[in-house]
This record gives sequence, C-alpha cells and structure tokens, in this order.
Amino acid sequence: MSVSSTPGAISVKSAWWNSRTFRRFVRHRLAALGVVMVIILTLACIIGPYLLPYNDLYIDLRARFSPPLTGYHFLGTDPLGRDLAARLLMAGRISMLVGFAAMVLSTLIGATIGVVAGYYGGRIGTVLMRFVDAVLSFPSIFLLLALAAFIKPSPIMITVIIAITSWMEVARIVEAEVRSLRERDFIMAARMLGLSNRWIMFRELLPNAMGPIIVAATLTVARAILLEAYVSFLGYGIQPPLPSWGNMLNGAQQYLQSAPWLAIIPGVAITLAVTSFNFIGDGLRDALDARSDLN
Repeated sequence: MSVSSTPGAISVKSAWWNSRTFRRFVRHRLAALGVVMVIILTLACIIGPYLLPYNDLYIDLRARFSPPLTGYHFLGTDPLGRDLAARLLMAGRISMLVGFAAMVLSTLIGATIGVVAGYYGGRIGTVLMRFVDAVLSFPSIFLLLALAAFIKPSPIMITVIIAITSWMEVARIVEAEVRSLRERDFIMAARMLGLSNRWIMFRELLPNAMGPIIVAATLTVARAILLEAYVSFLGYGIQPPLPSWGNMLNGAQQYLQSAPWLAIIPGVAITLAVTSFNFIGDGLRDALDARSDLN
C-alpha cells in the first residue's frame, strides 16, 4: 500500500522534496550558511589531517607553546609541542562523529517510543509519555555526568550515553505528530485493508512525520556536540591522547593567561559547528512550515 496513493495521505515527497519547500530552505540565508559551514568543517576534518606536515601525536618539544602562524604550525602548538591544527581536525572527526552517531541513535529511540505512544494512545501511550516526562524531569547534563562517571569513557560509550539522555524531545514531537495523523483517511483505509499495526506505524505514520523528525534530528546533532564538549571538559568524557574539542578545552584552561589560543581555537570550532547545525534546523523548520514566508 502506498501512502501517496491513499486518499488523504501526505506524501513524504510533497512534504519535503517539492520545489517550493526546497526554495524556502535555500532562501533562508542562515540555513544556507549553516550548510556551507558544516560541509567545510566536515571536509576539513576528513581531509585536513592528511594535508598537514605533522600528525596529532607528533611531539616537538622545541616548539612548545608556539603561537599561531609560527613556522609550519599554522594554529600554533600545545604544551607538549603537538601541532594544534592537527589535533583540532582530529578532534573534530571525533566530536562530529559522536554528534552524528548520537543523533541517529537518539532519533531511533525517540521515534520508536513516540510512534507507539501516539498510535496506541490510552494506557500504553500514557505510560510511555509519563516515562518520557520522568526522564525529562532530570537535568540532562547531571544525568549525563552521573552515567559517564560509572562507565569507562570511550567514543562509543559517550555516544550511547548522550543518545540515551537526548531522545525524549524526539519522542514527544513524534507522539504529537502521530496523534494528529492516526485518524486521517489513509490510516482508516489501511485498517480496513487489514494491515498490521506495525505496518501502519512504521510504513504509514512514521514516514509522514519525517518533517518534524528531521528538524529535531538536526538540532540534536548540535546538542550532542555540546554535551560531548561539556563531559570531556569536565574530565568524564573522551580521554587524552585521543583528542576531542571538549578535552582540548580541558587541557587549555590552566594556560588561559599565557597561551589563550589553546582555548580560543577549539572554542571557536565548537561554536561554529553548533551554530551551523542550529541554523540548518531553523531553516528546515521554516521550510517545512507551509505558512512560513521567507521571501
């Protein structure tokens, strides 16, 4: 059964990939800037380390605390003489990978719980959404730190911890969207055809709720990058010598007076990444809103 062929259906294509929606997104200047910045950051983190004369673990004791634009060290060096540009780009690989992976995992968890709660409603929906509310009642950063303190830190574990403390907003968004769709004509038609509840939830309802999910997922990437930076900055996240933007800030805090670039450079990288994803999320939200006029 095709959603787009059923009366009353809202096809995913018409909701997102039509030309008017795409034009609204492109005309959102901050969103377009965010896309460009994310592409630049991603390519820099993937390709950049291969173009530098030093890797992130090379130690040059004679060049310790070199300021930016010194010799071959474009962004300077850290207290051990390691090239800051190489460490920044390698840290970007890890921080952005954690952000993307945490987004995927948290979106899967939140969308699954949200679609089940929204479709069944009643006692099942109430229990699931009260569980969501209970988890939301804990400040996420403290919950994240409590979990990180008891688990051996690694990129995989930090990703999992961030994901299991970030899915609740997605669940609430999906639950509200599914509740508004479950009585539509195409869902009634699917029930009359005898399709299973699983099919209706995951092949009919969930694809038609993809607009809000995409927006929430984009904003979750920014939040995950920030959470990784928080946890690593406080010493509970990714541990040296493996670099991340958060533990680079952690190692720089005692040198704020003598070598401020050690904190400024990773701080700027975090700001650019988070701001860019937030711009993209805002642009997607406005583009998917038919009432939005970006002209």
